[in-house]
Amino acid sequence: MAVGAIALAKKKAIVSKLSAIEELAGMDVLCSDKTGTITKNELKIGEVKPFAKFTDSEVLIFAALASRKEDNDPIDNAIISAREKAKPGIEVMGNYKVKRFKPFDPIAKRTEAEIEDNHGNYYRVAKGAPQVILSLIPGKDEIGTKVEEIVNNFALHGFRALGVAKTDSQGNWQYVGLISLYDPPREDSAETIKTAESMGIEVKMVTGDHIDIAREVAKQVNLPANILPTSAFLSKPDRVAQRVVEEANGFAGVFPEHKYHIVELLQARGHIVGMTGDGVNDAPALKKADCGIAVAAATDAAKSAADIVLTLPGLSVIIDAIKESRKIFQRMYSYTLYRIAETIRVLFFITTAIIVFNFYPITAIMIVLLALFNDAPIMAIAYDNVHYSNQPEKWNMRAVLGLSTAIGIVGVFFSFGILYIALEFLDLPRNMIQSFIFLKLAVAGHLTIFVTRTRGHFWSIKPSAALFWSTITTKLLATLLVVYGWFVTPIGWKLASFVWVYALIEELVITDLIKIRLYDLLDHRGIKFRR
Repeated sequence: MAVGAIALAKKKAIVSKLSAIEELAGMDVLCSDKTGTITKNELKIGEVKPFAKFTDSEVLIFAALASRKEDNDPIDNAIISAREKAKPGIEVMGNYKVKRFKPFDPIAKRTEAEIEDNHGNYYRVAKGAPQVILSLIPGKDEIGTKVEEIVNNFALHGFRALGVAKTDSQGNWQYVGLISLYDPPREDSAETIKTAESMGIEVKMVTGDHIDIAREVAKQVNLPANILPTSAFLSKPDRVAQRVVEEANGFAGVFPEHKYHIVELLQARGHIVGMTGDGVNDAPALKKADCGIAVAAATDAAKSAADIVLTLPGLSVIIDAIKESRKIFQRMYSYTLYRIAETIRVLFFITTAIIVFNFYPITAIMIVLLALFNDAPIMAIAYDNVHYSNQPEKWNMRAVLGLSTAIGIVGVFFSFGILYIALEFLDLPRNMIQSFIFLKLAVAGHLTIFVTRTRGHFWSIKPSAALFWSTITTKLLATLLVVYGWFVTPIGWKLASFVWVYALIEELVITDLIKIRLYDLLDHRGIKFRR
């Protein structure tokens, strides 16, 4: 089934192991970062709110000084781009030189730079989360209410807020102002989430942004607005926390360690959980999830911890991967069902015939030929046409074994039936009976593939050309062997035609009807074996 992983690679989702395909097919909850999957991650500068004596232009200048283009950070890029387009022009930036730069620290939540102006004065500038910047300011209580009011107003409109500060000549921090940042949803996010939900997958948005921003984005992508803060499940008893996480549509103000706990709580409720992430701190959650998904442009640490690495941004890639994984699951299921049924059909028949009747129904060379003829159709199953399920796929080995055993036993019954016909009605010699039985096992065995590959009648889904012609070709080759006596005793076209009619009735009529009836019984008993 390595072909399945290749198919997923063509869909721009690289799968690192086969087990990830099974988990992806069975996923029923997808916890997704807002950034990189739901939104474009193309930040735009909105409104600028200067404080005290500062101007809009100065807010952008000091924010740009605390940014670095070579880091290729989305926030830095947005600010630098806005600064370059603003008036007065870029020449104002030439009045300052950055002497030392401290990149963004996820713990401190700010970037900082030491600058020198054209008069030789040294200052420090910083940008970061508004509350983090506020904590630097002496007498912060005086402007704390104003900062909170502006931040909340930005959030209500789906804007993130970025605080900017600089030191004065005495080294005291001053709050320069706030910048609003807008990360618009991707054009395909709403439709993709709708598709995921129609496939039995619940999408939960997890973001470090303000809760009002999260709810606004959720509204724009048609997610229910039941977005909660992390305090809704942290420090709660496990039973309560599990229920809260299961019922919520997302969480805001999330730290990387919270993602791990969210996955853990959902798994405790029996869900197969997918988790997206891109940073070093996301690695534990990606590893914990049943299917860790590193989004486009993720760090090497996130890619190493994930089962799947996306090469394109957005959720639609994940949906493509889920569809393809469910197709692969269907092929794996068809292979398993066929293989068990065919093993029962051949081994039980041969063993019983030897023990009970002291008769070898086929020779050793025939067994080898059967194995060789089976290889081509079995490999072609990986290329078969299948319909992906609209519900998560999960193995139910009890049902698989029951269904395949029933199909196998039907085959054993018909094998003894044709043996009885050969002995009692056709009165064939033993060497011809062996060729007679060999052809029946070869033809009926390959027809079983057509029966097991669908839940409905064998014609309900058209097989792929590779599967159809590999099956037909090997059956015709087996027929020519027994008709003309290559490696076996010849039986002629008349007896070969009888075997074909017998096998067609056995598999495509009787076994197919029994299979459909068994599926109906399984569904009636609540097993819900989806195909």
